[in-house]
Amino acid sequence: MENLRGAAFMVFAMLCFAIEDALIKFLARDMPVGQVLVVMALGGLLGFLGLAKLNGKPLWQAEYLNRKVLMRSACDATGTVLFATALTLIPLTTASAVIQATPLVVALGAALFLGQPIGWRRWIAILFGFIGVLIIIRPGLEGFTPATLLAVAGMLALASRDLLTRSLTVSLSGAQLATHTFSVVVPASMALMALQGQRPVMPDTAGLLLLVAAVVVGMIAYLAIVTATRHGNAGIISSFRYSRMVFALVIGYIVFAERPDLLTLLGVAIIITSGIYTLVREARLHRASLTLKPAL
Repeated sequence: MENLRGAAFMVFAMLCFAIEDALIKFLARDMPVGQVLVVMALGGLLGFLGLAKLNGKPLWQAEYLNRKVLMRSACDATGTVLFATALTLIPLTTASAVIQATPLVVALGAALFLGQPIGWRRWIAILFGFIGVLIIIRPGLEGFTPATLLAVAGMLALASRDLLTRSLTVSLSGAQLATHTFSVVVPASMALMALQGQRPVMPDTAGLLLLVAAVVVGMIAYLAIVTATRHGNAGIISSFRYSRMVFALVIGYIVFAERPDLLTLLGVAIIITSGIYTLVREARLHRASLTLKPAL
């Protein structure tokens, strides 16, 4: 029952994230993507600060200045800016497909930098996952789009964020880490606008409503994913993150008339299969290690 509840919240969170991606792509047609991110980050920042105030929690924590916390937020902001920029240049389904490789990169990084052991089966799964990414990117082939590399760079930055999150020893909650990240995304998005030589655009009523919707959907997605991770088996529940790709395919087809080709779909299938196997295998080995530990 706990796994079912956690999976339901995870799928709902992925639906919200897919909608958020689509809103960013749609809004960026009429205004700079940096401006969209600034508004969304400010909205999320004010929202989470308001929740903290209502719950009687302090708005400032000394651990916000922790080196790893700063590095984590910097990676998160970098990944957000790069991925959002990629959304404006390539199909939603392609960008979403690339981001699906994040768990595989995290598993590889955990082995290389955190000393986490990985068996030969997971090494093979990770290798096949990267082959799936190459199939989607198609370097050197006719269908190659250089802007896809922005999505890859964003995915690598977000994977670095997840690795840093694993190594944190601070007492900050997930909501507090999100608050810290939003405060970094704001100047990062302003820097993006400056680099692109763009100025803010006053949105019309429809644009303002869509911006508000993006802020609300983003916060709901975050709260849903936090709730999901608090229930059941983490490996099984995390595998439902890949439902985001299904939602992206449907939204891309309906809203943006996207028709991913067979190579893209093949790459997506390989990445998802490899990622689910890696997550479930990791959870199974973790349970086995807990069982073998002697009782204290």
